[in-house]
Amino acid sequence: MGPRKRILVTGGAGFLGSHLCERLLAEGHDVLCVDNYFTGTKANVAHLFDNPMFEVMRHDVTFPLYVEVDEIYNLACPASPIHYQHDPVQTTKTSVHGAINMLGLAKRTRAKIFQASTSEVYGDPDVHPQPESYRGNVNPIGPRACYDEGKRCAETLFFDYWRQHKLRIKVVRIFNTYGPRMHPNDGRVVSNFIVQALKNEPITIYGEGTQTRSFCYVDDLIEGFIRLMNTGDEITGPINIGNPGEFTIRQLAEKVIELTGSRSKLVKMPLPADDPLQRKPDITLAKKHLGWAPTIALDEGLKKTIAYFDALLKENKAVARVGR
Repeated sequence: MGPRKRILVTGGAGFLGSHLCERLLAEGHDVLCVDNYFTGTKANVAHLFDNPMFEVMRHDVTFPLYVEVDEIYNLACPASPIHYQHDPVQTTKTSVHGAINMLGLAKRTRAKIFQASTSEVYGDPDVHPQPESYRGNVNPIGPRACYDEGKRCAETLFFDYWRQHKLRIKVVRIFNTYGPRMHPNDGRVVSNFIVQALKNEPITIYGEGTQTRSFCYVDDLIEGFIRLMNTGDEITGPINIGNPGEFTIRQLAEKVIELTGSRSKLVKMPLPADDPLQRKPDITLAKKHLGWAPTIALDEGLKKTIAYFDALLKENKAVARVGR
C-alpha cells in the first residue's frame, strides 16, 4: 500500500462510483463521495457510512466545489439512455460544466484527475473493434447526442487542460459494464433482462437481437481504473476498458433465462434511434500500459448480478407487503 491519499469521487453513490469508493477505502485512502442522487442512491454506499475514512456530500458538479484533495475521479453523469434522455440539457451540463469545475479544482489543488469517458464517443462505429485512435461516427443532433457529445467535449477539456495547464490527467473509455448495484430501471440490457427473467415476464429484444455488445464485470473495470490512475504522468489515455468478449443480445437473453431458470419468452421490438449495431473494445493499450485484461467470465459475473437483483426484488416485495 502506498501513502494515504484524500480522494474525491464524483458520482460516488452511483453503480460504478460505489464500487470505486469501496475499493479505495480497502486500499486505506480517505474518500469523499460527492453525488446529487439523480441516479445514484444512498443505499449503494450505506454500508460504508460507519467507515471513519468515508465522507458523503450531496452536491451537483455543475456548481463549483471547494475541497482539498490529492486525486479526483470524475464519474458524475447519468449513463443510461432512459436517465440521460430524461433531461438532456442537464446531461450535457453535467458532462461539460462538471468537467470544467472538476478540472478547475484539480488545477487549484494540483490533484491528479481521472475522467470516466465512454465507448459512446465512438457512436455507431464503422471500425470494429474500436481502437482509441478511431474518431467515431456520432450524430451530433440525435437523441443520444447529449451524452455522446457531452462526453466528447469533456475529453476535449481534459486534453486542453493537460496541454495548457500541465494538469495530470487520466481518461478512460468505459464499455458496457454490469454487476451488483446497477439501477434496476435504467433500461440497460443486463439489468432489464435479469429483472424481466426473475419476474418471468417477456424479455424484450430490439430488432432480431443480432446487435452485439461486450460485457465487463464491475470488479474488472474498477481494477482498470486504479491501474490507470497509478501510471506515470506520461500516460494520459484515452484508454479503452472493457471486455472484448462479444455476444449478441439474443445470446445474452438466452443465457439469463438459463441462469435464472426463468419461464420468460423473447419478444421483439423495433430498434431505437442511433442504437449502435456493434460494440467491442480493442484493449491493446490497456494490456500494454496497464497490464490489464478482464478476468471474470460472463457466466460468473451474471450469477453475482442475478443474486443481487433477486435479493432486491424480494426486499421490495417484502416492503410492499408491509406497506399494505
